[in-house]
Amino acid sequence: MTALATRRVLAPEVVAAARPQPVGVLRTVVGLTLEVVGTRSAVGDLVRVGEGPDNVLAEVVATTEGVARCMPLGTTHGLRVGTHVRPAGSLRVPVGPGLLGRVLDGLGRPIDGRGPLRAQAWVPVDGSAPHPLERSRVDTPLDLGVRVLDTLVTAGRGQRLGLFAGSGVGKSSLLSMIARGTEAEVSVIALVGERGREVREFLEDDLGPEGLARSVVVVATSDEPPMVRMRSAFVATRIAEHLRDEGRHAVLMMDSLTRVAMAQREIGLSVGEPPATRGYPPSTFSLLAQLLERAGTGARGSVTGLYTVLVDGDDHNEPIADAARSILDGHVVLDRKLAVAGHFPSVDALGSISRVASRVTSDEQRALAQRLRSVMAARRSAQDLLDVGAYVTGSNPLVDAAVAHGAQIDAFLRQGMAEAAPAASSWAHLAALVQTLGDAS
Repeated sequence: MTALATRRVLAPEVVAAARPQPVGVLRTVVGLTLEVVGTRSAVGDLVRVGEGPDNVLAEVVATTEGVARCMPLGTTHGLRVGTHVRPAGSLRVPVGPGLLGRVLDGLGRPIDGRGPLRAQAWVPVDGSAPHPLERSRVDTPLDLGVRVLDTLVTAGRGQRLGLFAGSGVGKSSLLSMIARGTEAEVSVIALVGERGREVREFLEDDLGPEGLARSVVVVATSDEPPMVRMRSAFVATRIAEHLRDEGRHAVLMMDSLTRVAMAQREIGLSVGEPPATRGYPPSTFSLLAQLLERAGTGARGSVTGLYTVLVDGDDHNEPIADAARSILDGHVVLDRKLAVAGHFPSVDALGSISRVASRVTSDEQRALAQRLRSVMAARRSAQDLLDVGAYVTGSNPLVDAAVAHGAQIDAFLRQGMAEAAPAASSWAHLAALVQTLGDAS
């Protein structure tokens, strides 16, 4: 190769390396917000504040004329006005099958002490939802390993399902049951805003070595900066999207969606967004739609999304729960009264619905589920009369069947944490139960 040809090949790289790098300065540090001037950064870019090992990464979340407002991805302790700030590119996420069995932090860096990642590639964290006309239809059931869900709230591969409950009602426990019992080939699990104590318990007790071997876990504990907590949800989603693009069927489990919204509320209010309903700025609701729409089916593979939603004050109509329910393809409601009574999983089957159940179940299966629902609904409508002893046996055959076989119904709806319940055996159990109810009524 001639010297001229060599110069032509290397010219773009040489020019890029030789181009002067803009260096800005930190102008103010107020609360969670850093104001930087001189870097000419755009929204979504990363900047590095400070020199040496104590530098802090931050992401630009808003700009005004000549000023970039940034949210730190680490502690702001020790930062002072006038510190040098340099552009640091954009956040990129490791993807590929080499991530299976690994535990990552909210920015996609390994924290399990097992050495560097064997990533197939590093891709931008921001992606886009599949084109609505290129999505394949949801027509295949997904075995979650939980009897009440597989029969009465049947999920489909590529569906997005929410688990709604107040604090301490069993959302995380139910999610761990699904993580162990699901038939999905790959699971991506995002623990957003979790207590640090619970992370190791989840990995060792709930997932176990076998479950972890086919999972990628992304962890951002409650003490992490809000930007890391919010970004961890997108990191996990991007990893799952790449698996879908390769034609695989992944399950994305996120605990919890509400903490993602809370992190975005902290970010929005810190940069001056006006508070709206219950203090959530408008960007929170648009972020939820952007995040949830990225799951689902694609042209080949699928991402089945399972999101826990922490219902504030057990009010299922609070803003985040209401917004999530309107976007998701179904919701599972957990009832505090059932949890207090020791009924686990504390799923309110009558209050839960899967919007794709009719497309992933047969006519016979739908008839069985509807029969049990009818008996349970009749029992609930007559509960006041039963409590005061005013119900007269023979008034309603469905209520009679529910009362006579209440123990069998409860046994079907309950399931131990370590109990395996394949979908085929769950449907057989339901058929036997409905036969008993039919004989009684």
